[in-house]
Amino acid sequence: MANLTIDAVKALTFDAIVIGSGISGGWAAKELTEKGLRTLVLERGRDVKHVKDYPTANLNPWDFEHRGQVPLATRAEYGKARSFMREETLHWAVKEDEQPYIEDKPFTWTRGYHVGGKSLLWARQTQRWSDFDFEGPARDGFVVDWPIRYKDLAPWYSYVEKFAGISGNKDGLPHLPDGEFLPAIEMNCVETHFQNVIARNYQDRQLIQGRCAHITSPQPIHTAQGRAKCQHRALCVRGCPFGGYFSSNASTLPWAEKTGRMTLRPHSVVHSIIYDEKKAGPTSGKAIGVRVVDANTKQMLEFYANLIFVNGSALNSNLILMNSTSSRFPNGLGNDSGLLGKYVAWHNYRGRMSAEFDGFPDKATDGKNPNHSYFPRFRNLHKQEMDFLRGYAVGFGAGRGMYSTQEGIGAGLKEQLLHRKWGNWNVSAWMMGETIPKESSFLALDKERKDPYGIPTLRISAGWDDNDEKMIKDYLEQFTEMFTKAGFTNIKATDSKAAPGSDIHEMGGVRMGKDPKTSLLNEWNQLHHCKNVFVTDGACMTSTSTQNPSLTYMALTARAVDHAVKELKKKNL
Repeated sequence: MANLTIDAVKALTFDAIVIGSGISGGWAAKELTEKGLRTLVLERGRDVKHVKDYPTANLNPWDFEHRGQVPLATRAEYGKARSFMREETLHWAVKEDEQPYIEDKPFTWTRGYHVGGKSLLWARQTQRWSDFDFEGPARDGFVVDWPIRYKDLAPWYSYVEKFAGISGNKDGLPHLPDGEFLPAIEMNCVETHFQNVIARNYQDRQLIQGRCAHITSPQPIHTAQGRAKCQHRALCVRGCPFGGYFSSNASTLPWAEKTGRMTLRPHSVVHSIIYDEKKAGPTSGKAIGVRVVDANTKQMLEFYANLIFVNGSALNSNLILMNSTSSRFPNGLGNDSGLLGKYVAWHNYRGRMSAEFDGFPDKATDGKNPNHSYFPRFRNLHKQEMDFLRGYAVGFGAGRGMYSTQEGIGAGLKEQLLHRKWGNWNVSAWMMGETIPKESSFLALDKERKDPYGIPTLRISAGWDDNDEKMIKDYLEQFTEMFTKAGFTNIKATDSKAAPGSDIHEMGGVRMGKDPKTSLLNEWNQLHHCKNVFVTDGACMTSTSTQNPSLTYMALTARAVDHAVKELKKKNL
């Protein structure tokens, strides 16, 4: 800053900076700009404009040169990456040399390096947490207690649900609170059959329709965003030109842009957060800006603001804070506790079930829709009853295809080919297990090895434990039993042995807590020791629960912005 003129510094200065443009970053941008703050949004990847930059959204299977397959030579550029390795989604994939990382143990890191981030790639499942989740660590004696409870977040869940558009049913389950729902997407006939079987045979578990971020009945707030009703195309991962599902690109970022107070800067790889050494003190220090490497020119730039929101996705947010060193914080910004990067966790998706069902031959449907049904957690809910801690939720779906035989010749063969028949239903279920955050699951920087932008390489050390193995075993046993009771056949119970991270739900490393000695963030998502820096993406999570986490990130972000702006007005930041 010393070499810049006053006018030059002014041009680089904003009221707030948001690092990341995904689920939580988009919400931070919307809330900050609506509240009157000139906000810079930094995205390390390319720009993606809603509709315009969804190149495969309306293509048919025959429009792809390789019918969806990616040639081996092209695949090689993406290394071990498996996500989005289809022609229709390849434009979302990250090449191996973009950001190498070190795996002490096998770990799958899926990233969304473009404007909108993983809000364009998510499964769109949106379940609230309850106090069964927030009180879990304290009740079961692992990690530290959450500094908030459901009552603190409930009004913010409602706030973000109304804007995003969440479909679902009022199921009346205390462990999965109801929300502000649009009409639910209807279950298909096999899902309804399985729901009835579960209700007849079990008192401790329920199959419900999934709660998902799809507009089923557009409200005025959705029309104002330019979004329309979900068309049930189930091509969501290509990008939805109708805005039928919630994404930063279709919703929060255009809303922020309309205020005239958002500056969006793609191709901006955040290097670190700048700490004001001159005003540093045990409790009085502040961050004053962000260092950025321009992805195209490799030039280091600095931007300045009184308020910084870190929403770079869980692992990158950890990396940025660890790389933000100073005399006051030699081990990373706000890291007096020494816990930055530790107690990382994720979800356990290893357990898989598949089967066939020959029922409902009279139905003229393939059962396809953009949602699926859902088993809320039922293990260890009211008390510890199993030989493992916590539990798992489960997704369930069913669908089928048509076939034609090639029997006969001439007119008979033509008749067979022209009149295809429905095959049996294929049913599947997948577990979503809560993993226990451990100090041995951690992130670190390898300062000897740098990425293409001169930033230290992230080292990931995370692995499964005995608790995970016992949980998988129970899931496979329980769902084999339930599938059998439902009359499903050819039942296959599989442990995929997939590496941690395959669920794309990384959490922790900058956890919330009550005590600065055992956590990095307070109840408002502020760094305990640098109060004008907020972290509201997956990095802030103290534990993982079993629910898909994105709705909780949205609510935490809106709540944190509200608090931050109030504190700014009081001149406390």
